[in-house]
Amino acid sequence: MITELFLKGRLRDAISVDDRAALETAIEDVIEVEGPRRLVSRAEEVEVSYYLVDGYMARYLDDKRGYRQSVGFQVPGDWVDLHSFPMKRLDHDVVPLDRAKVAIFRHDRLRELIDGNPRLTRILWFSTLLDAAMIREWIFRLGRLSAEGRIAHFICELIERMRFIERYDGTFFPVPLKQSDFAEACGVSPVHANRTFKLLRDRGLVAASEGAGGMRILDEDGLRRLGEFRGDYLYGEGDLKLQQPFG
Repeated sequence: MITELFLKGRLRDAISVDDRAALETAIEDVIEVEGPRRLVSRAEEVEVSYYLVDGYMARYLDDKRGYRQSVGFQVPGDWVDLHSFPMKRLDHDVVPLDRAKVAIFRHDRLRELIDGNPRLTRILWFSTLLDAAMIREWIFRLGRLSAEGRIAHFICELIERMRFIERYDGTFFPVPLKQSDFAEACGVSPVHANRTFKLLRDRGLVAASEGAGGMRILDEDGLRRLGEFRGDYLYGEGDLKLQQPFG
């Protein structure tokens, strides 16, 4: 099933067999895309939204000098740009990190889908609200944490999201991020990111780099403390866990 990872770990059994079938039926096509070519460009008018089947994508804004700031990160099971359905244009670029597989949903098909299924509409709305919750946490991270805390927090978020979709085995997650990607996500220079990763290694929190193929975690609890990380804003466990979703 193409959408089997959608909200995995969050809504558990709240997405019914009929909900899944309706989503699957609305898929127009499944294609492979590859970075650094943009999937969606800022201000481009769009008539489709993309669901990320496999691979990883980032959302970026550029400053006047051409330097990028990452403003979001998508993992398998995420909608990349569901908010483009009502907005028609994005205020940022969407770029695959490497090769990715996406399902295409035409906006006219999405309109039919939500018009006929109020419960599924609430589920799709919930997924966009999750994006907003993550953005608020990113603002906190950039505004209140040190460089070490920012990168530790981002690593912890990746761990949690990989755990939801069963791609974290307790020590390793396979996200192809370079140190420059962490710098762009955490508002630090590549040089500062390099120094920070050395500090994390020296503290025994992460292992030496394995290239852009993933990261090995040595002390998750230590990373959580350094990054002041509370993962409940991802609505999986903790104080914000949904008790009776969409009943």
